[in-house]
Amino acid sequence: MQQQPTLALKHITVSTNPRTYFDAAEMEELTASVREKGVIQPVIVRTLADGGYALVAGGRRFRAAMTAHGEDYEIPVVVKEIDETEAKQLAIIENIQRADMSPAEEAIAAAEQVGLCKGDRDEVARIFGWSRVTLDKRLALMNCSPNVLESLSTRQILLGHAELLAALPKETQDKLLPVIIKEGKPVAEVKKTIEQVSCSLSAAIFDKTDCAGCPHNSSTQGEMFGESIGTGNCTNRTCYNEKTEKQLESVASSLRDEYPVVRIVRAGDNHTRIQLAVEGPKGVGEEQAKACHACQNYGAAVSGLPDSIGNVYKGQCFDTVCNMRMVATRLQAEKAVAEPKAGAKPALAGKAAGKSNTAAPSTTSNPPATVVAESDRIKSYRVALWRKALRREVGADPALAQRYLVSIALAGQARCVDDSTLSAIWEKLTEEKIASGDVAKAATAVGAVDDGKLAHAVTGITVAAIQGLDVHHLISLCRHHRLDLNRHWKLCKEFLELITKSEMMVVADELGIRAALGDDFKKVFGKSKAEVIDALLDVKGFDYAGKIPNVLKF
Repeated sequence: MQQQPTLALKHITVSTNPRTYFDAAEMEELTASVREKGVIQPVIVRTLADGGYALVAGGRRFRAAMTAHGEDYEIPVVVKEIDETEAKQLAIIENIQRADMSPAEEAIAAAEQVGLCKGDRDEVARIFGWSRVTLDKRLALMNCSPNVLESLSTRQILLGHAELLAALPKETQDKLLPVIIKEGKPVAEVKKTIEQVSCSLSAAIFDKTDCAGCPHNSSTQGEMFGESIGTGNCTNRTCYNEKTEKQLESVASSLRDEYPVVRIVRAGDNHTRIQLAVEGPKGVGEEQAKACHACQNYGAAVSGLPDSIGNVYKGQCFDTVCNMRMVATRLQAEKAVAEPKAGAKPALAGKAAGKSNTAAPSTTSNPPATVVAESDRIKSYRVALWRKALRREVGADPALAQRYLVSIALAGQARCVDDSTLSAIWEKLTEEKIASGDVAKAATAVGAVDDGKLAHAVTGITVAAIQGLDVHHLISLCRHHRLDLNRHWKLCKEFLELITKSEMMVVADELGIRAALGDDFKKVFGKSKAEVIDALLDVKGFDYAGKIPNVLKF
């Protein structure tokens, strides 16, 4: 029987565990069992670049073994060749599927998984085996303060308490929490208290002009009654929430000219975004940061959270997995330059350790930095540019047009001839419109034209085929033709209006406009989008010819 491979505890690095609360009595029982019988169920570890190992799953067994036997204890292991992102995902799923995790721990794990799944909550619910309602309820807990989450994990408060507190600013939560714990307040009483302090008009982010004389304004009630709240609260929660949502969307809309992506963040979205950093432990590096400014996942967040409602956070990366990998790539590159190669990995004990373990660690290739977010508008614009440029060059050379027409037909793409384009060309040549589907009339019309017009018509068929070619065939033909876009395009208002200000920064870098503007660059981009476009198209002494942004190239 093949022996389970083992590793000494001292050779395993312990990373963050999704489970943060360990019941003392249960841990004591587990430790006693490990002291007597050892660890039977192996823990999961992954290999590190420096030759060591990191714990992925089995934190309770690791702790119990360390307490019972010390760092030299050989614990059974299953070695996974996975990267940090995959390890984190596996650890979350391992813990979420085990019993006795607190709702707070489940909330934190779920929020992290939402980040790894790029905000796809339906996918997270599927992975966890939860309903979408259960997932959303857990994610709502992420608006609780750290103290409230800890109190829920340590069973000092109930889930109902935490769900109610989550609707309040964190500082208010921390003021109420000690009272709830000390006095053992039931959920119903806490609910009544919170109802009295909710919907504060002083904290509202919307225009409160209409609220002054509203009967749902508690200040108005104070003028009518001797006893009232009198603090300027709104008692019409539905109206309050609708106005708040409208204002959040207005703030988000005002940012969409500036960034490729703008999102309103809600409770549970904690791990779906990260502040883009250049240097430091979370920095991606200067060159990567420039490219990130025009990535389709770069932008701004508008807070929909009670303690920061309406706040805007610019320079956000909404692909945390990609960001993590870019940071790791930069740190590894710096480490490779600064340090010699690390030593060999410690040997696994047991018979399995003797086997060759040559599998290379799993690596994920870094996605190329996006220069300009490839939105549908940009894709349509550039394809139209390619078609127009190729049509012009082919249309000017009848002999070449004939060759390309035969080539297109031989490649099985004759069906791509665009009827409307060909009809328009024929009508321009002959001032005669041919009804679609009338072959006899078409034959009569073609038979009546001279050879010169017929030759032009053949060229027109090629032009119409170029117009109708599928994009991948169009790209192939452009490359064969060695189409030079410099002859057909230069920076223009039409293109710049399709992209955001942050994308314009990258275009300005690529084309050399940033260097030409010098110290005026930041000043220019401090203006409105329309003013930035005007400035970029009117840089004194700058030669715009022969400069094509990467996003327009094929």
